[in-house]
Amino acid sequence: MPQCSDSNLSRGFRPKIENDAASLESTKPPVMSSQSASTSRSLEDDQGLGESVSLPRGVVDLSIIIPLCNEQENIEPLYKQLCEAMDSWSETCEVLMVDDGSTDDTSRLIHELAEKDSRITAITLRRNFGQTLALLAGIDHSRGRVIVPMDGDLQNDPNDIPRLLEVLDQGYDVVSGWRKSRNDSFSRVWCSRIANVIVSWVTGVRLHDYGCSLKTYRREVIEGVRLYGEMHRYIPVYATWQGARVTEVPVEHHPRTAGQSKYKFDRILKVLLDLIVLKFLTSYFTKPIYVFGGVGLLSILGSLAAGVLAIGFKLTPVEWGTAWHKDFSTTPLPIISIGLFIVGLQMILSGLLAEITIRTYYESQQQRPYVIKKLQSLRSDGEE
Repeated sequence: MPQCSDSNLSRGFRPKIENDAASLESTKPPVMSSQSASTSRSLEDDQGLGESVSLPRGVVDLSIIIPLCNEQENIEPLYKQLCEAMDSWSETCEVLMVDDGSTDDTSRLIHELAEKDSRITAITLRRNFGQTLALLAGIDHSRGRVIVPMDGDLQNDPNDIPRLLEVLDQGYDVVSGWRKSRNDSFSRVWCSRIANVIVSWVTGVRLHDYGCSLKTYRREVIEGVRLYGEMHRYIPVYATWQGARVTEVPVEHHPRTAGQSKYKFDRILKVLLDLIVLKFLTSYFTKPIYVFGGVGLLSILGSLAAGVLAIGFKLTPVEWGTAWHKDFSTTPLPIISIGLFIVGLQMILSGLLAEITIRTYYESQQQRPYVIKKLQSLRSDGEE
């Protein structure tokens, strides 16, 4: 098992994290007492899957977040891999296993692990909310300075985490895993590659593998991000939007040996629709009139063109024949002109309403449409 030295792990992200324990106190999950940690043991303990470990309350170095849905066959080997990896690290870690409405024994198994190992936090959602919201639930209840999401199907390798942290040490805020040698079906791999090219082109954030769950995030770039739909794969874009430095590192990708893949081809449509939403949020959230007004102006220009063409047909001499001379009643152009004008006017009005809504949002909640990375001044507090 490769060892993870202090220089590889702690040196990279500790100096840059300015959030102290007090600022994260409200988000920490309950940690079981030392008495329960020492007395609560399950059958997996006797099978060599790790000793009961107690962690102090407060901030930890790494929060590993694993959304799960019907993965009962993978829980024990996943826990064993995590224990072997974490025992070789010098950093304090927590693992948040989020059951996303499983119908098998996934929930029971992760809660059994949480009872015997205080590094494990088990979260069970009331129903299936999807991978994005399961990941968000884990982030909301995490305490780590660095957030590390990964899949629970054993295809991601925990031993890749130190390499991602080493790159994080080089001044990056997000390090994304790149499954360079994927163990998936041919159709799935090529659909993913096409989608990654489209996403990179639209967003301007060049990554080979947006779909890889194994990533590392500095807490300050992900804290406060609200995720919806299938937006978890676009977190690097959100981070770039906030001024973060993003890169990627090749990681291992193992074949699935148990359980059933949740991948369906309808996800491609969801990804493309989410991409439209993302492009709007990243480029036009504070200026929606550019979108609505732009479409509105194009519609009005189309309306004028159709109207001029209809009038031109009407004024053409009859002698030119019916191919050129057309009454308003014999061509759809007048109706098209009126329809496009109405649509254009509605789009412009919608843009104005959106502008009012955005201003109301920022001013009522005292939000700022900008993000400050660093502020320095020699001015005293009382100086104007």
